[in-house]
Amino acid sequence: MRDFSNDHRWLSLNTATVRKQGDLIDIIDACARHGIRAIDPWRDQVAHVGLDRAVRAVKDAGLDLSGYCRGGMFTADGAHRSEVRDDNRRAVDEAAALGAACIVLVVGGLPQYSRPGSAVSKDIAAARNQVHDGIAEMLDYAKQAKLPLAIEPLHPAYAADRACVNTTRQALDICDALDPGRSCAIGVALDVYHIWWDPELTGQIVRAGKDRLLAFHVCDWLVPTKDILNDRGMMGDGVIDIKSVRAMVEAQGFAGYSEIEIFSNDWWGRPLDEVLRTCIERHRTVV
Repeated sequence: MRDFSNDHRWLSLNTATVRKQGDLIDIIDACARHGIRAIDPWRDQVAHVGLDRAVRAVKDAGLDLSGYCRGGMFTADGAHRSEVRDDNRRAVDEAAALGAACIVLVVGGLPQYSRPGSAVSKDIAAARNQVHDGIAEMLDYAKQAKLPLAIEPLHPAYAADRACVNTTRQALDICDALDPGRSCAIGVALDVYHIWWDPELTGQIVRAGKDRLLAFHVCDWLVPTKDILNDRGMMGDGVIDIKSVRAMVEAQGFAGYSEIEIFSNDWWGRPLDEVLRTCIERHRTVV
């Protein structure tokens, strides 16, 4: 396993971690101050400053993009499916312009939550079938841009509203069905917040192997958690054995960035530079 204790060259900042402290340009400038050399921006943050300006800022700062958040939200009723297709194609185009390593897919839950205005449904099996079909359609477009898709399984608490793919096994089943030859066009983004509890995790990481492990996200699970969405912990403040999970993915050959992604009302309320200093310190000591 790589030694992170002496520097933070393999730290990537998911820009949601400090989304309340400034716009994307502010965040890029702060990363430059702190020697952070990679980010994973969110589409709404890019849209706020404009794609062309975002591309220039990333290039001028010499940043890598460990990913681009997010594509997906595939579930919808019939009246909204063309909207899903077109939105995900735009995500591919944006990610390609920015030079992202992959697009992270949050696949969607029940249609009425994934695409507001869709007819109400309680059929999660149908939602999962739609996810499979939606990823297949997006994959054809993404291959043309040579842009890998990274399915992110989310904790089961999000199955209704955000993602009905909830385990690494489910995500890899989709990968194997759509890319049996392991062309590296599709894989998984593993976030310790969502997968740490899974008793199958070790075996599924082995199953994924190097070619399916496209992104690795870190934060921590607090006890108690006050808000399932916006109360993630800074690494080291919760119960996840982050080093052991990183050891698993690196044992399979993963050698990319450890991407810090913290949705937290607490950390959003702190100064930008304080958050980044803490991220760097924890990346060296507990990631």
